[in-house]
Amino acid sequence: MIFWFLGSVFVLGILFKTPWMKGKVGEFTVNIATSLHLNKDEYVNIKNITLQLNDGSTTQIDHVIVSRYGVFVIETKNMKGWIFGDEHQSMWTQQIFKEKHRFQNPLRQNYRHTKALEEILALPSESIIPIVVFIGDCKFKTAMPKNVFINAKYTSYIESFQEEKLSAYQFDMTIETLNQKRLKQSFLTDREHVSNLHERHNAKPTSTASTKICSRCGKELVLRHNRQTGEPFYGCSGYPKCRNVVKVDSERIGKKFKI
Repeated sequence: MIFWFLGSVFVLGILFKTPWMKGKVGEFTVNIATSLHLNKDEYVNIKNITLQLNDGSTTQIDHVIVSRYGVFVIETKNMKGWIFGDEHQSMWTQQIFKEKHRFQNPLRQNYRHTKALEEILALPSESIIPIVVFIGDCKFKTAMPKNVFINAKYTSYIESFQEEKLSAYQFDMTIETLNQKRLKQSFLTDREHVSNLHERHNAKPTSTASTKICSRCGKELVLRHNRQTGEPFYGCSGYPKCRNVVKVDSERIGKKFKI
């Protein structure tokens, strides 16, 4: 009996260290925080959505919170240790003592999710708001982008949006469309999505691989030049609604774009 118990504990210990289980724990934590801090009558949390796009590829979204104030798209990361990352970097770094691990910039990952929802829901891009939530004992050692949060702080950010972006009809139709379009939750769906990811990541890189994402609204940053000085800068493609500007190294940009 004791060996059976110890064996079960050992197996559970291994299971809880797997990326799959860490992801599920992170998603569960966000579900709890959402239900505790956001009014269920105003915010509808649709969890673990897999959608098939027009090009045949799939995208998997941890949480979509639908409200009259916008559609909030949440990418969850369950991590510990120190996190290093800039909104423009393709890869971020997790450091636990002397060990370092690189992972995809979740802002870029969530950008694909927001574009997928634009395609499926036919809503204005400003109505779809990307958020990244880190769950666990982690700490950012670089400046955190404005739409990246640790634990439940994201709920206050969601509540800060008070201007209605969706009509009552759009609110109902968004929920209905997501429930209709989502693929059935199953092991087969997850396995096919992972296979789809491997195919996409192993494909030849395209010009979108260097896409820079706005930390304020999640849209693409575009290389522009100051009309008076000629100096390059990145401006949000959502201008004038989003006026985020990011300075760039003019020498490095000049070599890259041959200006």
